Amino acid sequence: MRLRGIRRSRNVEDRRRSGRAGAGIGGVGLLVVVAIAYFAGVDITPLLEGQDPFSQGEAPRELSAEEQEAGQFASQVLATTEEVWTKVFPDAFGRDYVPPVLVLFSGVTQSPCGGASGATGPFYCPADEKAYLDTAFFETLGRQLGVKGDFAAAYVIAHEVAHHVQNELGILPEVNRMRQASDKAQANALTVRLELQADCLSGVWARNVDGLLEPGDVEEALNAARRIGDDYLQERAGRVPQPHTFTHGTSEQRAGWFARGYENGDPGACDTFGADRI
Repeated sequence: MRLRGIRRSRNVEDRRRSGRAGAGIGGVGLLVVVAIAYFAGVDITPLLEGQDPFSQGEAPRELSAEEQEAGQFASQVLATTEEVWTKVFPDAFGRDYVPPVLVLFSGVTQSPCGGASGATGPFYCPADEKAYLDTAFFETLGRQLGVKGDFAAAYVIAHEVAHHVQNELGILPEVNRMRQASDKAQANALTVRLELQADCLSGVWARNVDGLLEPGDVEEALNAARRIGDDYLQERAGRVPQPHTFTHGTSEQRAGWFARGYENGDPGACDTFGADRI
């Protein structure tokens, strides 16, 4: 992805110089934590570590060169989402787009939606309209799941911004209302459609990032979508895939809906809730 000369977004809140980094969990243990967190939607790191994740009193620290580079990358990618959705959103929905804030943290942090940890992966909190990202997650993607490439990392950010787009449209609160009135299997099925729509909207972003894509970028994003499918993660965690527990969709579904958004470049193609089959 060509980011040289791309501005940095001002909508970044960098918390990485304060707080403590989470205790390391290596190998299969980390993969299991990531998998469970994706399925349950909760941060279970404190249970595994036996620690209070929000202990205070840590001295401010300097960011490493790698952390500074990751922060700049995230800020520039966020800026591309602002450019795209500021143009696409009014055309598609007849309203102005208000961008989210991206919170960068290291290890653990707090959010109105609960504890944020690098083990859970990036997430969007509609309560404060902020996306949360531990930039070390990029390394986890490459080391544990084989998801490599700068555009794969950019797709992760674009996916969380897509949840903000859903929130702006009132889709997130409506799905939450429907989930509360459903049993667990039905609630999971609704969440799958929500996540697949975000994948499709990420594809819309990719189509509209004019002049920034390099050969192989789209393939990197498709690979990322496949590697964070529920079936793939459950298999990697040593479990037989259980479709009724899926909350993000299969690898095929995630890659397919991203590709649909990319091929059309139009949010109107991303109606997962109206689709008979996903």
